[in-house]
Amino acid sequence: MNDRTERGEDSQTSAGVAEYKAILQRVLEARPSGTRQRIATALAKNRSFVTQITSPTYDTPIPARHVDLVMEICHFSPTERDAFLAAYARAHPSRHASPRDLPRTRAHVVYLPDLGSEERNRRLDALIGDFVEKLAGLIAGTKD
Repeated sequence: MNDRTERGEDSQTSAGVAEYKAILQRVLEARPSGTRQRIATALAKNRSFVTQITSPTYDTPIPARHVDLVMEICHFSPTERDAFLAAYARAHPSRHASPRDLPRTRAHVVYLPDLGSEERNRRLDALIGDFVEKLAGLIAGTKD
């Protein structure tokens, strides 16, 4: 057993993750049925990843770099946004999920060929997402 587990930090983090995911789940339940798919598309991830980061039953935290985009797609109200960010900060005190600290993103649909397999399509989506992120960073002067 490591020091972190002995101090109960894992259970505290799990409870904190469940807290902000419960807020997200309530927001998602009030949104149209395609919202989870829009999140998956915007993040260039599959639906199972979105399920893991949005369901309180999974301990998988939402990566800080995805928080702003998830809130934007879900159309959080100011009250929901404040509650979510406060819970996120309690669960991950060393991570910064403040939208002011993260680069803003916007959706842009690109139609790609279907490569005939889910795995190959997922790999293409990830490559395109990585390429666009790096290209935008070069243009903005934030990446070497």
